[in-house]
Amino acid sequence: MTTSPAHPASTPPAPPVPLAALLARRDLGLRLLAGPGDVPLHWVHTSEMADPYPYLLGGELLMTAGVQLTDPARYVERVVEAGAAALAFGVTPVYDTVPAELVEACERRGLPLLEVPPRTPFTAVARAVWRLMAEARLRELRRVTEAQQSLATAAARPAPVPAVLGALAARLGGRAVLLAPDGTESAAAGREVPPEASRALRELAGVLGPRPGAPASASGESEGLRLAAYALGSGDGPTLGVATDRRDPGDHTITGVAVVLLSLLTAPHRGADAAVRDGALVRLLLGASPAEAAADLDPGPWTVVHARGGDGTPFAAADLAASLGTALVASGTGAEALGEAGAARVSGAAPASVRLLLPASSPVTARPGWLLGVSAPAGAGDLSAADRQAARALRRAEATRRPLVRHRPGGLASLVDPDEAAAHARTLLAPLNEPLRETLRAWLSLHGSWDRTAVALDVHRNTVRQRITRCATLLDRDLDDPDVRTELWFALR
Repeated sequence: MTTSPAHPASTPPAPPVPLAALLARRDLGLRLLAGPGDVPLHWVHTSEMADPYPYLLGGELLMTAGVQLTDPARYVERVVEAGAAALAFGVTPVYDTVPAELVEACERRGLPLLEVPPRTPFTAVARAVWRLMAEARLRELRRVTEAQQSLATAAARPAPVPAVLGALAARLGGRAVLLAPDGTESAAAGREVPPEASRALRELAGVLGPRPGAPASASGESEGLRLAAYALGSGDGPTLGVATDRRDPGDHTITGVAVVLLSLLTAPHRGADAAVRDGALVRLLLGASPAEAAADLDPGPWTVVHARGGDGTPFAAADLAASLGTALVASGTGAEALGEAGAARVSGAAPASVRLLLPASSPVTARPGWLLGVSAPAGAGDLSAADRQAARALRRAEATRRPLVRHRPGGLASLVDPDEAAAHARTLLAPLNEPLRETLRAWLSLHGSWDRTAVALDVHRNTVRQRITRCATLLDRDLDDPDVRTELWFALR
């Protein structure tokens, strides 16, 4: 059995394209002259260098017209050493046919060789590859989305742990087991695997643990199966083991969602109140609105936390939730607010942000490697407003490079009648659309810093300048005047 950390290698943001799919494009007229036709293509690169080795990443379709081809055997040897997936040779203007020495060298080294006819430009081949990749990526996203929904639905069933394991095994086409700390199987689903593979999976689980430096996941192979083990929660509890025939691009993401849900479901010392809260959070994952979930939540107050950082995996998000003593609400792009455009959902694809929900009495402190934005305490029916507060606090934490920023309510604004203040704000800010208002709010909160506002909004600093200039024009105000800034800040609040 071989083992390794279960973190995916650096790969492009799309599944590879089978060479056979490219050859099937009749409009390109490509012809396979040597080597296998079933290799995966990760990208396309064109080079007329005599030795392209230093410029290749591996896995690409290398395209050349042979401008500096002097030693075909040596050229193929270097291309193979670089890890290129295939070689495409364009006939004319340098060669009328593909050199026989090149065909022989590719056949000898097992490197697929394609003939590109004169009527097909290299850019057409590259465009076809990118289009096939986009189609494959769309299929993969649909598969991951459907798997996320089935896993979340399983987590809401009366026996959630076996249901989640069953849904995971079905989606991966293999076996999923829950291993106790002593290595015994406490639950399992999917097809049986050979005893040797089961033993190897238990050994993988033994690599994980709460000790310093222990990995949160590990992978290996046994009996022709791909194995992976994932620590749940803080690492001193059960372990999820997975055995499959192959590892597809979306499997890591799908398994990550299962890790998050199983960490929630197997967390120790879950009292009745925690169980009710977890049930409400699962309903949020399934698409319920905060108002619907609030019916099952204690009136509060609650705190919403937005976090960004970790190592970009759902496992880090689960660890953060466990360290704060709460369940994971959602992880994803952070673009949707709770209660807007549907409820937040789990997305295991390298989450850009994470949402958490916990009682306002629970302390929230800075966590190494994370940036946290914390809302003001809010009732169960006001989760949408608290979610927006936490999102703004997180953007401020990113812009100011502070590990934790809290939303601060009250101040002078609390001395003014809310209805009068709202009417004044509507009148004053009427000329501005929502993007301009959000930019103005961030710019004022960061003391007019172009660069930090650009970081907070994830836009170019020139875009910030253009928007602020547009705000000044529409409002007919001098934004360098501190009185004007104060009044606008008051209205935006």
